[in-house]
Amino acid sequence: MTALDADRSTITQAYLYGFPLVFNLDQVTRYTTTGVGANPAARFNTFSHARTLAGPADTFVTINNDTLYSMAQVDLSVGPVELQVPDTAGRYYVLQFVDAWTNNFAYVGHRATGTGAGTFLLVPPSWTGDAGDTVVIRFPTTIASIVGRWAVSGDHELPEVHALQDATTLTPRDPDAVPAGLAVPDPDVPGSALFLEKLRVWSQQFPPAQRDRPLQDSLASTGIAVRGASPYASMPLSDAARLVGDMDAAKETLHTILTHGSSPEENGWKLTFHAFDYNLDYFEVGALDDDRFKMTDPELRIAERAAAALGGLWGNHPYEAAYIMTYVDDRGDQLTGARTYTLRLDPEPPVSAFWSLTMYSVPEFYLVENPIARYSIGDRTAGLVRDAEGALTITISHARPEDATAAANWLPAPAGDFRPVMRMYEPDPAVLDRRYTVPAINRVEG
Repeated sequence: MTALDADRSTITQAYLYGFPLVFNLDQVTRYTTTGVGANPAARFNTFSHARTLAGPADTFVTINNDTLYSMAQVDLSVGPVELQVPDTAGRYYVLQFVDAWTNNFAYVGHRATGTGAGTFLLVPPSWTGDAGDTVVIRFPTTIASIVGRWAVSGDHELPEVHALQDATTLTPRDPDAVPAGLAVPDPDVPGSALFLEKLRVWSQQFPPAQRDRPLQDSLASTGIAVRGASPYASMPLSDAARLVGDMDAAKETLHTILTHGSSPEENGWKLTFHAFDYNLDYFEVGALDDDRFKMTDPELRIAERAAAALGGLWGNHPYEAAYIMTYVDDRGDQLTGARTYTLRLDPEPPVSAFWSLTMYSVPEFYLVENPIARYSIGDRTAGLVRDAEGALTITISHARPEDATAAANWLPAPAGDFRPVMRMYEPDPAVLDRRYTVPAINRVEG
C-alpha cells in the first residue's frame, strides 16, 4: 500500500483531520528540545517559564504579548503527576490543558478554580487509583500540554510573577519512571509523505475521541492505518513526487478555510468566539460542558479545528478569552502598512480581566519588530490618551504618527499586510452574545 491508493480529495481530508495532531505535536517537540523564543526547552513533566513578555523572536503562531507564558509538556506514561499552584492574591492567571488533538479539556486559574493555592492530580486516561481529597484531572491522551499565562502589567511586576511561576510545580508520583515521549516517524520517509507518516504513528499512539474513529478508519487508503513498518519509506519516486502536489492542494484548502471560515463577521472582524469549541467529549475541572460552547456539525468541526490550530494554536474557549481578528479595513480592503488607520473604542470592551489588541504579520501570524517595541495595546498600556468622552482612539500605521496623541496611542504595523487580534479575557456576556461590538478599523485619507 502507498499513500497514492488515495485520491487527492482523500489526502486533503486526511490533512484537515490530522493537521491539529501533527502541528500540535511538532510544537510539543520544539518545547521539549529547543524551546520557543523566551521559553527555554524543558523535558517532559517540567515547566518552561518565559521571564519576559513575548516578542518577534517568539516564532509561534498568534502568541500573545499580554502575559508571561509557563509551558509544560506532560507525559503521563509515567503515571500520575501532581500539580501544585500558588496563591496569586487575585492576579489573573490560567493553566489551560490541551490534549494531543488540541482539545481544551481543563482549566485551572482565576476564572475556573480561583487564585488560592491548590493541588491537582493529573492522571492518564485509564487510571483507576485513589487520589484521596485531591482534585483529579484526567487526560484524554497520555501526552498533553499545559499552557500557562500570567497577567503582567509592566516590568515592575516581573519579580512577583517570576516567584509565582517558580512555585508552580509538577511532581511525578513515581520519581524513577521515564517518560515514553513521542513515537518517532521513520527517518527514511520522503519529505512529501512526512505529514502522513507523523499522522500515522501519532494517531496510533494517541487514539482520537470515539466519535472520530470512523472518520479515521475511512482514511485508511492513505496508509495511516498501517501498523509496524512505514508504508511510505519504500514509495516509488513517482508517487512521492505526486504527493507534493496533493499536499500543496491540501494546504491551500486549509488556508482558504482559515481566511474564509464559518465564523460570523461584524464590522470586518471575524468573531472567532467559537473557533475552539470542537471538544465534545472531555470536560474536566474548569471546562464547561455547555451546549453554547460545542461545535456539533461534524464536517464543520473537523475543518474549524484545523483552521484554529493553524491560525491560533492553543487558543482558549471563549468563556476564558474571546478572540476576534480582522484582515480588512472599513472598505473591505486588506490591511497594509502602506496606509494609516484608526480604531475608536467607545466604550472599551467589557471584561472581568483585561483586553488587548495585538499586531501580527501575514501570513506568518508572528509579532512584528517596531521602533518602540510595542506589540500590543490595551487597557493596561501605560500612557494612553482618551478623548473628552472617554473614548480611546488607536492609531495603526507603519510610520510613527507625528501627532502627539496619535503617537501615544500608536500600535505599530509592519510594512506589508497584517492582521490584528483583539483578546478579551473573561469577557462580559455582552461580548459573547454580540450586544457589544468592536467597530471597523477606519482607513485614514491622505
